Amino acid sequence: MSQHSVRTLHADFSATVPAPGDPAMNPPEFPSHAHPWAQLQPHGWQWPCPAGMSVLEAALAHGVELPSSCRNGTCRACRCRLVAGEVRFRIDWPGLSAEEKAEGWILPCVALARTDLALELPPDVG
Repeated sequence: MSQHSVRTLHADFSATVPAPGDPAMNPPEFPSHAHPWAQLQPHGWQWPCPAGMSVLEAALAHGVELPSSCRNGTCRACRCRLVAGEVRFRIDWPGLSAEEKAEGWILPCVALARTDLALELPPDVG
């Protein structure tokens, strides 16, 4: 798998899906590290998510170009599904419905990685 740089996003609201160790999730392999990493599936692109950076900021800083526009949680252009891991949102209620949050959708522009993450782009972006 190739490794790409990415800018990190910050968030205060929590969203959780099954942990990467859950066998049902078939978690990605992450390098040894001192801070969380993100991986974009199925591409396998990985990048570190340093504290204080949003997932999107970290991706962009490491050469991973995720879709984005507003960078404040309102336009939804960066919407990704959280396959594994946990994030915290910078804002209390990012531009997602309760149903979307329950399905694992996050906005990387306002999301901070609390653990290693596995992300998927929506099928129409892929």
